[in-house]
Amino acid sequence: MILESKITIVGCGNLGTAIARGLLSIEGFKSSNLTLTKRNTGSLKEFADIGVKISNNNLEATKEADIIILGVKPYNVSPILREIKDGINFQKQIIVSLATGITIEEILANSSPGAIAFRAMPNIAADIQESITCICAKNASSEQITLITQLFDSIGQTVEIDEGLMEAATVLGACGIAYVLRFMRAMIQGGIQIGFDAVTASRIVNQTVKGAAELMIQKDMHPEEAIDKVTTPKGCTIVGLNEMEHQGFSSAMVKGVLASYEKIEK
Repeated sequence: MILESKITIVGCGNLGTAIARGLLSIEGFKSSNLTLTKRNTGSLKEFADIGVKISNNNLEATKEADIIILGVKPYNVSPILREIKDGINFQKQIIVSLATGITIEEILANSSPGAIAFRAMPNIAADIQESITCICAKNASSEQITLITQLFDSIGQTVEIDEGLMEAATVLGACGIAYVLRFMRAMIQGGIQIGFDAVTASRIVNQTVKGAAELMIQKDMHPEEAIDKVTTPKGCTIVGLNEMEHQGFSSAMVKGVLASYEKIEK
C-alpha cells in the first residue's frame, strides 16, 4: 500500500532527509512518488538527481499528496498548516507531524476539526532503516493507521502509543539516540587511554553496542540478565561496573532523561 502512496515531506531537514532515504531504499518505491520541500532546495540536489520532486512551494507540493509529513520546527507547524490549508482535502489527505510538543488538537485547530492527523516521533536512524518510531492518531481509520505504520516500518520499527506519552517517546527514542552515542564516545575515549588507536577503538565499541542491542532484541532479555552472564566473581567487569555506579553512571543517565523531559514539558 505504501508503495503506491504519494508522499510529501515539508521542511526537509536532517530528520526529513533521513526518512526520505529510508523510503527510497524500499524495493518498489518510486522516487517520483516522493516530494521534498525546503526554502533552500540546493541542499536537496542528491534527491533531485534520482527523480525525487523538489520544491520550495509548500502549497503546490502538497496538493496531490496522499501523505503530508511536516518535518518543520514546532513553531512553524501552525504557519505551514495555514499556508497549505486551502489546497488540502483534510478528509482524504493524511497529515503527519514530526514536531515535538505540538498536539493533535493544535494541528486540527490550524487545519480542520475532521482532519486525519498523526503525530510521529522517529529518530535519525531512519537513514539506515533502523529507527524506532512512536505514533498516535485522531480521525484515522484502521486502514490509515496501518498505512502510516507501514510507512514508518519501512525505516525501522513502529509503536502505536497514547498521545500523552509522545513527549516521553521523544526523550527515550529521539533524544535517546544521542545519549547512546555520547556513551559510545566515552567508551572510545577510554579505549584510546588503555592503548587502542581511535579507529580500532571505534570498531570494537560500535560492534559491542550493536551486539548488546541485538542480544536484548533476539533473546528478549532484561539487561541485568545479560550483565549477570559476564560479571564473574572478583572479575574486571564487576569492578568496572561498580566504579561507574560509584561515579553516578545510572543516576546521571536517569537525570538526563528527566531533564530532557522537563524541557519539553515547559
